[in-house]
Amino acid sequence: MKLIHTLLAAATFAQIALAGAAYAGSNLDEIKKADTLKIGTEGTYAPFTYHDASGKLVGFDVEIGEAIAKKLGVKPEFIEGKWDGLIAGLDAKRYDVVINQVGITEARKKKYDFSEPYIASKAVLIVKQDNDKIKSFADLKGKKAAQSLTSNFGKLAESNGAELVGTDGFDQSIQLVLTGRADATINDSLSFLDFKKHKPDAPVKVVATEANADYSGIIIRKGEPELLAAINKALADIKADGTYDAISKKYFGEDVSK
Repeated sequence: MKLIHTLLAAATFAQIALAGAAYAGSNLDEIKKADTLKIGTEGTYAPFTYHDASGKLVGFDVEIGEAIAKKLGVKPEFIEGKWDGLIAGLDAKRYDVVINQVGITEARKKKYDFSEPYIASKAVLIVKQDNDKIKSFADLKGKKAAQSLTSNFGKLAESNGAELVGTDGFDQSIQLVLTGRADATINDSLSFLDFKKHKPDAPVKVVATEANADYSGIIIRKGEPELLAAINKALADIKADGTYDAISKKYFGEDVSK
């Protein structure tokens, strides 16, 4: 009797495993049958995903999503949602992927799969154009740094001996540097590139860059290896054919994948 129970249990387990394996790769087939890649995104996070003056959804991540869908041979369908529930929408199967500058973290990797990184963000030290006294992070000692007090950038400035001047974010930090109320700010390289893209004549410059980067990727549900492989191939293809470079330079003025 025990042997029969054991055999039945093994057979049931095998059926579940086979069903799971079949389901694991099914989403790519479903996407192609539907001729649509459903993409979760915020729509309120410039320059990555936002609405232009005409109301059209645009941005770096939007164009990356369009390029990925084209390589997969399907149409992109963008589904907007608030950041705090955006990734959870994957669990509810509202969309197939999220493309919204989602940082690749160990905590997220436990529950979801990420594509190869396609955005690199680094901490940069920004000063006024005519400042020749601050050339490295160590030169912040005894200087005023405009920072969001709870941010990692603020902690980095403080660890280098800076006196922090509290701000609400990047724009205010830059204004304090420009007006001389702060000597410098440590901030995100992508935010600085976006700022300079819109205000190329602003008299500020980057004098130092942290070696380590934070990376973002396209995030999907676990258990979809075929979809993940197809997305990674699409990313590699748009980098190889110049599409990625063109999109990156359009929004940031340079390649932001490294």
